[in-house]
Amino acid sequence: MISSTTHPSQPVLGLLFVATLAAISYSIMTLPWLAATGISSLVIAILLGMLFGNALPYPGSWSPGIQFAAKRLLRTAIMLYGFRISFQQIASVGLEALLLDIFVVTFTLSAGYLLGRKVFKLDPDLSLLISAGAAICGAAAVLAVEDILKSDSYKAAVAVGTVVLFGTASMFLYPLLQHAGLFGFSNNQFGIFAGASIHEVAQALVAGANISAEAGKIAVIVKMIRVLLLVPALILLSLLLSRTSRQAENNSKTRLTIPWFAIGFVLVIAFNSLNLLSAQLINVINQIDIILLTMAMGAIGIETKWNKIKKVGLKPLYLATMLFIWLLASVFVIVKWT
Repeated sequence: MISSTTHPSQPVLGLLFVATLAAISYSIMTLPWLAATGISSLVIAILLGMLFGNALPYPGSWSPGIQFAAKRLLRTAIMLYGFRISFQQIASVGLEALLLDIFVVTFTLSAGYLLGRKVFKLDPDLSLLISAGAAICGAAAVLAVEDILKSDSYKAAVAVGTVVLFGTASMFLYPLLQHAGLFGFSNNQFGIFAGASIHEVAQALVAGANISAEAGKIAVIVKMIRVLLLVPALILLSLLLSRTSRQAENNSKTRLTIPWFAIGFVLVIAFNSLNLLSAQLINVINQIDIILLTMAMGAIGIETKWNKIKKVGLKPLYLATMLFIWLLASVFVIVKWT
């Protein structure tokens, strides 16, 4: 709910509002009982943002700051996410894990999009956002793809909701099945399985660590390779969107939009691989990055309206369920038998 008068030159108040929302979300996330579930501050922020954005009026002068957080801060946060990965970590899990992740990301993205469009008749943007969240790295992938698509905020919120639901289910279900002897994985195998199939980084870590410290470490590295694959996915998506736009406008002056924040993400990984910064400083950067991502997620939540989510219905849930089953079955077979 926005008042009629806006002041585009004053983004500070909106940023302060989003920062306060992020601080509250971050504080809630640190509660021991909630931290144990692996639910991140990003999820809490989008829920709080949706609550405030739909229930409480806020001045129009806040809008520029909220939009700045949803776009500019998001891109900065995606680039800083690279400090969690190094090329040495990627090399440590071997070529097999890399090929598995490439297969998972490629097939889940393409099959998910086709299922969403052809079977469930979903909006193309929503189909792609849900598929990206399942295929790559959960909420962070949804936010990055949403920035390329320039879609409505409610679509990102719906996609994040599916990530939360099925990622959390995976985090609890997979260790339970392993402890029950139904998977029969070694520690190394379970780490690869968790990293290649679970939606969020934190969820993969919690699932792996529930089996062993070794499984937790491998799960995070394999998961981070999927995060790295966000870059070629964004570049390819940008190319496809540019081509589609040119065709729609009869080869007019439509230009290719390069996702520079994705290129920056790779450059940050390369810099991090040089080991020039101390572990303490890297930890500080990662904490700042989480805050920025939380602010971006809160801003998207504020711009999300309940009535638009209601119109979507249960079809996004059906698509997310199919992708969950696909990830479980396909990664299990590949890890178990190869």
